[in-house]
Amino acid sequence: MKKVKITAVRKGCYPDLMAKYENPMDHPCDVQEGQVWIANGWRRPEGLCHSAWDTMSPFVMALAHGGGNFYDGWMRDPRSAMISCNDGFRPVSFYIQALDEDAD
Repeated sequence: MKKVKITAVRKGCYPDLMAKYENPMDHPCDVQEGQVWIANGWRRPEGLCHSAWDTMSPFVMALAHGGGNFYDGWMRDPRSAMISCNDGFRPVSFYIQALDEDAD
């Protein structure tokens, strides 16, 4: 099993949707573009949003176990995927890629 690098590459924000549908929040998403986590195999890295993990974990698990080439050639690097979290107000796009380093 391999480690998997997770990089936040883009964060959207939709104030119009927030104003119309979202309850006020004291602590919304604090992910920053460029932030990196390393998943030790299929385990969620400390500090990574649980909701984002729920969305990406099947892809992380597949990559950690040597899988890839999702959706028949979707990504240039077959050992990677671009996954967005399920936050409709401030979605974050994550680039995930298998590393050559073995998981602990």
